[in-house]
Amino acid sequence: MTKLRQPIFIILVSILALYKPAKVFGQVQKPNVVYVLTDQWRASAFSYAGNPDVQTPHIDKFAKEAVNFANAVSVAPVCTPYRAALLTGRYPTSTGMFLNDLYLPDEELCMAEIFKSAGYNTAYLGKWHLDGHGRLNNVSPERRQGFDYWKALECSHDYNNMMYYEHQSEERKMWNDYSPNAISKAARQYLAEVKKNKPFLLFVSIGTPHSPHSTAPEEYKRMYPESELKLRPNVTKKLEAKTRRELKGYYGHCTATDKAIGEIIDKMKELEMWEKTIFVFTSDHGEMMGSHGVRPGKKQLAWDESIRVPFLISYPQISGNKGAVVNAPINTPDILPSLLSLANITIPNSIEGEDLSELIKSPNEKTDRAALVMNVCPFHSEYVYPEYRGIRTSRYTYVKSPDKALMLFDNAEDPYQLNNLIDNTGYIGLQEKLEKELQRKLSKIGDSNFKTREYYLKKWNLKLADKKYPVVDHESFLEGKGMVQTPYLNK
Repeated sequence: MTKLRQPIFIILVSILALYKPAKVFGQVQKPNVVYVLTDQWRASAFSYAGNPDVQTPHIDKFAKEAVNFANAVSVAPVCTPYRAALLTGRYPTSTGMFLNDLYLPDEELCMAEIFKSAGYNTAYLGKWHLDGHGRLNNVSPERRQGFDYWKALECSHDYNNMMYYEHQSEERKMWNDYSPNAISKAARQYLAEVKKNKPFLLFVSIGTPHSPHSTAPEEYKRMYPESELKLRPNVTKKLEAKTRRELKGYYGHCTATDKAIGEIIDKMKELEMWEKTIFVFTSDHGEMMGSHGVRPGKKQLAWDESIRVPFLISYPQISGNKGAVVNAPINTPDILPSLLSLANITIPNSIEGEDLSELIKSPNEKTDRAALVMNVCPFHSEYVYPEYRGIRTSRYTYVKSPDKALMLFDNAEDPYQLNNLIDNTGYIGLQEKLEKELQRKLSKIGDSNFKTREYYLKKWNLKLADKKYPVVDHESFLEGKGMVQTPYLNK
């Protein structure tokens, strides 16, 4: 190379070094994806969200590096329906996955299958809850919806004695530790051993802080004396004592799980994976915990305590948006198409959720949209409540049953949803506007003029359990008396 050309070459190399191209030699660079899903961790139970009691230092730190969807919602706030909607990008009314303990059909195209076809290694750790063949049975490899590396169990909340199955083995094994710690350790081991020449999708599913709350580690429960815990203003008087008892363990689980998740993040940074990875922290649904007179441990309902979840996402190009807040709600079916778009993977036509990747890349607090929430058929104790469809915007909640409007809340003026504005003459115009938007959302998924639960149970060949329990009245239910009929898969 001549002396004349050498400086030009050096300048060109310097410019190229500063430029991070989307493609190298014609191939799109694909980021790793780590999805951390917790169970029943409501959006308000974090220090970064303004909770004065609970300590979540690792997730608080992550929130400063992530884009925070402050009004993320669960499309159907209970375990199996959320997980099915997440993995397929489709609504419960489209898949029939609107009850717990159902089997996600083989014909549904799922997250891991899509990433795998794009050249990804796929791995799953922890709680699955999509198999429908018994909670302690092995989820056989052909029913794992594209996940190859496997250390998981269908469902258990025995956090100190949790079982799992590993890879192709049918032997039932034990984690031999408080399960968030054990699953975190398994995730860190996978990260250290995964082949670096292929991108990977790692799904980490942790069962806490779902009840039982008494099983949280003692050192963490001691951090939360019952007498010092502050209750939400919408917790009813008769449930205050019970709520404080449950919060002690709930927050204990939260803080212990926060540490386990922090260890995964630290390991990724140690391995220099962080800047090459889309990392998501979220939960499948919330927890009523005494609010609106609903006992701790309950969800499925349309109040914010149940439907609002944390959603923090970091991705390789986030450098200018660290700590940004998005007030527009992200809904469960929106997550898969958004991840695919960020990973430069074509979004399949079967997906019903919306691609919000541009909002993740360019966060705007003022942007708004409506997210559709539903409960097609309340089950277990919540059977006494009506089925519903609703929308959550950054400010408003609007919910209706098949025969009447149920809820209208201005969440900016009334964050604890104590003043129901349904049929209030000053809000008729707003109610009509939200009703129109709800109908537009339902029309897109073929659920306009939605029907009662019996219609959907029959459509998807589901029935109530043969054993009948007395259906109690609503007031007795709130006091913990009696049991109700529970739907199950008709096998």
